[in-house]
Parts: sequence; C-alpha cells; structure tokens
Amino acid sequence: MGLLERLRDRLFGRGEPALRIDSPGLVVVVEAFDLVEADSAVLARSPEWRSGEPAVLRHHLVLPPDQVERARELLAPDGWELVVGERVHALRVQELDALHCAQERARMAGLAQRLGGDWIGWDALQVTHR
Repeated sequence: MGLLERLRDRLFGRGEPALRIDSPGLVVVVEAFDLVEADSAVLARSPEWRSGEPAVLRHHLVLPPDQVERARELLAPDGWELVVGERVHALRVQELDALHCAQERARMAGLAQRLGGDWIGWDALQVTHR
C-alpha cells in the first residue's frame, strides 16, 4: 500500500488495512509461472485461493541492478512496492480476478523488458484461516 493510500485511510478513519504485503500468516495460494497458461485457468485450478478476499499479488522480476530504482519510480504511483533479493518482487494488495491479473502480467512483462530485464511470473498470497 502506498503512502497516499495510507494517508487517505487515516484521514477518513479507516485505520490500518486488514492486509499488508508483510502481514503475518501469508501463504502462497496461487502460482502462475507458465507463460502460456491463462490467468483465468491459473485461478480456477487453485483451491486455496479465496475469491473476493484481498491478496498480496507478487510479480517476480529479474532486473539489472541499475534499473531497480527506475522500476520503483514507475510502479510506486500505483501502490506497488519493490522488494529486492535474489529476484525483484513487485507487491501490492488487491482483490484478484483474471482480468486484473492479465493486465498486471502484461504491464510487468513490458516494464521488465523496457528496463533490460525479464518477467518470471506471479503468485498471490493470502492469510491462512485456521
């Protein structure tokens, strides 16, 4: 969640969001690393994913080190946060559906290509209910 969203929530009394990219208990509920599989099929084959509940959408990218900050600048206005490790992960809390997953897949693949990197795939995390 971006700074503007957090500020808006506090100003309008909504408090902290129920889910954050670093919420405890997050587990992967759906994975999409096959470039030819449709996002609708990915979601349909994932029994752990709970439709209608927010999830952390996480795109896996490989970027040249000198392009990470540029990627951060381009993604931040839409609430994406970058976490850098072996790969670069772009994360955002949102509800998942096939259309938005496909749109973000195309966006991330285009961004990675433009910056001289590669888009590997995406997964989504939700908090387990016990």
